[in-house]
Amino acid sequence: MKTIMLVCAAGMSTSLLVTKMEKAAQAQGAEAKIFALSASEADPEIEKGKVDVILLGPQVRFMLKQFEEKAARINVPVAVINMQDYGMMDGEKVFAAAVQLMEKGV
Repeated sequence: MKTIMLVCAAGMSTSLLVTKMEKAAQAQGAEAKIFALSASEADPEIEKGKVDVILLGPQVRFMLKQFEEKAARINVPVAVINMQDYGMMDGEKVFAAAVQLMEKGV
């Protein structure tokens, strides 16, 4: 099972996207734990080392460098969610991007 962490400003705007990504994963027969949190809640989750990829909401893309530094310690890829996919709440495309990142690695 792969774990995908979404990070946004308040942790709430991505909850709909999480639901749509879970549906996309189920449709593909993939087992994935997908959850969202605010940027301020992310550090303890990263420190646990139990995430496989971190996706940042477009509203926190300015934090990419600091998340890359944190994620490098646990060898996890980080990317900003495509703004159009985020705006359209396209769970399939965002899930596919997460899978691609996990396959590629850091």
